[in-house]
Amino acid sequence: MAKNSFNKVKAGDLELKEKVVAINRVTKTTKGGRTFSFSALVVVGNENGVVGHGLGKAKEVQQAITKGIDDAKKNLIKVPVMHGTIPHDQLAKEGAAKVLIKPAAHGTGVIAGGSMRAVLESAGVTDVLAKSLGSANPHNVVKATFKALGLLREPISVSKTRGVALKKVFNG
Repeated sequence: MAKNSFNKVKAGDLELKEKVVAINRVTKTTKGGRTFSFSALVVVGNENGVVGHGLGKAKEVQQAITKGIDDAKKNLIKVPVMHGTIPHDQLAKEGAAKVLIKPAAHGTGVIAGGSMRAVLESAGVTDVLAKSLGSANPHNVVKATFKALGLLREPISVSKTRGVALKKVFNG
């Protein structure tokens, strides 16, 4: 399956805020006893249309979070945010997790589950209705939300591709 080419962004000099979505303790049993390690799923964003996610693994929690942040800075995308919401409905699937995001009126707030909320708030979306269908696994939900945000198209680009006026895009 071909990878989608989203609107990739370089971390450069962006003011990114990080949110830890999930921390998982992994135990490996060896002949010497148990070895613990941690994996951290982290979302970073500038709350102005740029968001990324990453996974860090290490022997200690803090190191795992730091590695996750570094990984997230390498996976940044640009999200079209219009008046605090998204331009249109979008459905995306990753593994068994299916995600539906819909634009909402001003003042609605972010109505979404835990992992989706972290991604949407980091992207700078203030009003949105979102539903996680299928799996509740935070890794797949974050990836599905990321995919849905990457598939969003700005109305200006849609009007150019279709060759119609911008008002026609909104009003049909």
